[in-house]
Amino acid sequence: MKAVFPAIAPDGYVRHALHSSERMWPETNCYIDLWIEVLNTLGLPPEAMLGFTMTQDFEGDQFTFFKVPLEDLETLYGIRVSELAIFDRVERHIEMQIGRGRLCLIEMDSYYMPDTQGTAYRTEHGKTTVAINRLDFDAKRVEYFHNAGFFALDGEDFDGLFQLNSGADGALFLPYTEFAKFPVMLPGDAEMRAASQTIFRKHFARRPARNPIRAFAAVFPQQVEEIAERPFGFFHKYAFNTLRQFGANFELAADHLAWLAPGQFGSAEADARQISETAKSVQFQLARAVTRKKFEPLQTALDPAADAWDSMMASISEQL
Repeated sequence: MKAVFPAIAPDGYVRHALHSSERMWPETNCYIDLWIEVLNTLGLPPEAMLGFTMTQDFEGDQFTFFKVPLEDLETLYGIRVSELAIFDRVERHIEMQIGRGRLCLIEMDSYYMPDTQGTAYRTEHGKTTVAINRLDFDAKRVEYFHNAGFFALDGEDFDGLFQLNSGADGALFLPYTEFAKFPVMLPGDAEMRAASQTIFRKHFARRPARNPIRAFAAVFPQQVEEIAERPFGFFHKYAFNTLRQFGANFELAADHLAWLAPGQFGSAEADARQISETAKSVQFQLARAVTRKKFEPLQTALDPAADAWDSMMASISEQL
């Protein structure tokens, strides 16, 4: 069974430190988590790519689902990511690209993914992105990067994931797929740091014109009152797309600042961690508010994070 990275296996795989269980947010979102582990496997620092965290905004009903821009991956690491056209069975395309040393990133259904046990596995259909390292169609086994780790599945889960239960004439859903081409030579540390400095300045210039956390805080209690009338499972979706998105984003922003210029952005790094910690705390308050139908405490719950955002941006601006 061919693999893009033949030396790794699900058993014994060691996660990157950005996915340590001791962090505020051991997992962020499927796309960023995946790239953290792919870069980890390549021996490259994922902290270098995190300048885009400066641009996260509140979009009215959610925070920006933060993703590394593809041009940043190429500038920093020489990794070129393009859309892969799917016109045949998806597994045939994957086998072809693995044989060429390319990694396929595919939107798949978490219902068939055992690593989502307790959230989606066999309970809820959901779109998530994985990167497939090994695929053995005859043995019905696949090994893949997903969220904060590297996993495998087989048997009936394989059949469901690749729609083999649809029959030969069944209408198949063709997923959105990207594929990554890796450079012949990986960049050195000095090269990555210089590129990361430039990218950081670009993204900082694109930061929101107004405080996104304060904008969220203005509508937060009302939104929570509304979701309190929905089935409880909706609470998790709301929390993921609001508190978890900006909490995880700014924990990664702190890691980027610490890597980018150790000591230079100490005050801004502390502010970013304050934002992350506040989001974590308010997520627990949110659960209590939904259960008890008491929303008044939420009116000022986000103030420490909003103040920290202002302080962070002012501090970085002064340093730059």
